[in-house]
Amino acid sequence: MTGRYDHAAYVSLTMEFRCNLKCVHCMIEGTMDWLAPESDAHFEAVLSENLRTRRWTGLILTGSEITLRKDLPELARRARASGFEHVRIQTHGMHLGQPSFCRRLVEAGVDEFFVSIAGSDAATHDALTLVPGSFEKAMRGLETLDAMHGVETLTNTVVTARSYHLLPGIVQRLAHLKRLTQMEFWVYFPMAERDEKDLVASHAVVLPYLREAVAEARALGRAVEVKNFPECLLGDLGDALANGQPELHIDPDFWREFERNGFYQCIHRESCASRECLGLNSAYIAKFGTEADLLRPLRGRRV
Repeated sequence: MTGRYDHAAYVSLTMEFRCNLKCVHCMIEGTMDWLAPESDAHFEAVLSENLRTRRWTGLILTGSEITLRKDLPELARRARASGFEHVRIQTHGMHLGQPSFCRRLVEAGVDEFFVSIAGSDAATHDALTLVPGSFEKAMRGLETLDAMHGVETLTNTVVTARSYHLLPGIVQRLAHLKRLTQMEFWVYFPMAERDEKDLVASHAVVLPYLREAVAEARALGRAVEVKNFPECLLGDLGDALANGQPELHIDPDFWREFERNGFYQCIHRESCASRECLGLNSAYIAKFGTEADLLRPLRGRRV
C-alpha cells in the first residue's frame, strides 16, 4: 500500500518564511530569518510552464506558515487558472479556525489542506506549539472543512521524544473526520549534526506506537506515509514508508543546512534492497549509535 497522492504530479513552492507558532520541533527556526520565499516572478514562471506543458496536476503552497500571506486566495485562483487541477496548502491550521477564511480559500480553488497536528489534545498539542488555543483552532478548521464539498484534508505529525507516545491518540482524536484522506508521520531530524534539543527518540522506543498508529489509521480507511524511519523495523508495515516528495522550489541555501543531517548512514546500506529508506542521520548516530543489533538488511523487496 502506498500513499494516496502521486508526489511526481505535484510541485511545491515555498512562498512564505514567517510563522506565528513556536513549535519546539521546528527544523528551520534558525533559518527563517534569512531564507527568502519564492518570488512572484518565479511563481508566475511555474504557472506559465504548467499552462504550456501540463507537467503537474497539483500545486502545493507552503512555507513556515503560508496562511500569513494575505494574497493566498489570489495565489490559489491564479494557480487554478493556469491549469492546476488541485491546489494544496501546508499549514499549522490555526487560521482555519475561522470558518469564513476556510470558505474564502475553498472558493478560490484550494481543495487540499495539509494540516500539522502535534498532539492528541489541546494540552499536548499546545505544549509543543507553545501557543495556547492552537489545537482548538486547527480542529475547528478541520471540522469546518469536513462539511465542505470537494475538499480533502491530510495531516502531518512530527514524531519526537515528546510526541511519539501520542501517535495512536492522534489517530483516534481525528477518527471522526470524513474528509481526512491521509495521515503522515515525520520522524524528527534536527537539521544539525547533534540533537541539541534532545528531541530525537530511539527507533526501538518509537516503533510500537508508530506501528499502532499506522494500523489504526489504515483501519479507518486513511492512507499513511511514514518519513525518516528504517524500513526494516516496520516489518509488515514497511510499505508505509514513503520518503519521496514533490518537486520543491525553495531558497537554495536551505539545502546547505539540510545536508548537515547526514542521511543514509546505515551499516547495511550496500547490501539492503530498500530504495526508500534514508538510513540513520548524524544526530541519531551521535545519540544512539549505529544500531548494529537492531537494523537488518532487506532482501529483494524494493529493487
